[in-house]
Amino acid sequence: MSVGLLALLDDVAAIAKVAAASLDDIAGQAMKAGAKAAGAVIDDAAVTPRYVHGFAPERELPIVGKIALGSIKNKLIFLLPAALILSLFLPWLINPLLMIGGAYLCYEGAEKVYATLFPHSAAHHEAKVEPSAAHAEKLEAEKVAGAIKTDFILSAEIMTIALAAIPAGNIVNQALVLAVVAFGITGVVYGGVALIVKADDFGLYIAKNGRTAWGRALGRGIVKAMPGFMRTLSAVGTAAMIWVGGGILIHGLAGFGLHDPEHWIEDAAHAVQAAIPALGGILGWLSAATLSGVLGLVVGFILIPVAEFAIAPVLGLFRKEKPAAR
Repeated sequence: MSVGLLALLDDVAAIAKVAAASLDDIAGQAMKAGAKAAGAVIDDAAVTPRYVHGFAPERELPIVGKIALGSIKNKLIFLLPAALILSLFLPWLINPLLMIGGAYLCYEGAEKVYATLFPHSAAHHEAKVEPSAAHAEKLEAEKVAGAIKTDFILSAEIMTIALAAIPAGNIVNQALVLAVVAFGITGVVYGGVALIVKADDFGLYIAKNGRTAWGRALGRGIVKAMPGFMRTLSAVGTAAMIWVGGGILIHGLAGFGLHDPEHWIEDAAHAVQAAIPALGGILGWLSAATLSGVLGLVVGFILIPVAEFAIAPVLGLFRKEKPAAR
């Protein structure tokens, strides 16, 4: 074998080692970045099942699949390039854009609370803001579109947190890490959602086909528990939208120099932790989430009439169909 060929093989082996090291580095950075965004991931998982609730069982997994596909598109086609471009050229624009998304989450969550407290007024508001679909297919499409819009805001937060956790410098490396985070988090969230929404079908199956009395009893227990669990998860999802939206707004205000709201919440959380050290971590987080949620709910309720009387009429102009040509 010639010396030149041996040298070439050595170079190929060296390149392979570098590539393997780079892949390991990308995977490691993706794990760290994903861990940083864990809170937003949990919120995303809590929010999504409420969009599937109420549909026929055979439509649940297809709906989850459509939302998951929309989530991947959100992250890879829109958010990944936007995050890199903004971080390079317009970093000052990231904060206000996130705050707009946070305000939308507050509105979405407050609208659900409003519907619970004042169902008739909420139905009137919903009819003016977004007319309901007459057919099941259109209703499903509207639910999927609403879920993808909400996912876009949560995914933007996830991708922003992940980008902040990646070492600056190599834009290709950043893009690859964000892509790994996007696929990994989407798989975890929507895989978990699929398991949740099909748990009642699994319970029904083992209730009918279990080989032991204990197994059949477990299946019946799952079937009986799931409606209450789904209602609870729906409420948690609504609360998650409100406290995440409020948290984004508070953090955004701090980015504009208004640090007092963030400091007040941190001081309250620290006071709760000091008062009950044994449960300090949980209660501190809960108090911070509650205070963020209060702000988010106030902002959301303010935005309900704004959406009805200012935004909806403008959007209505675009929804109107042009008259057919004669």
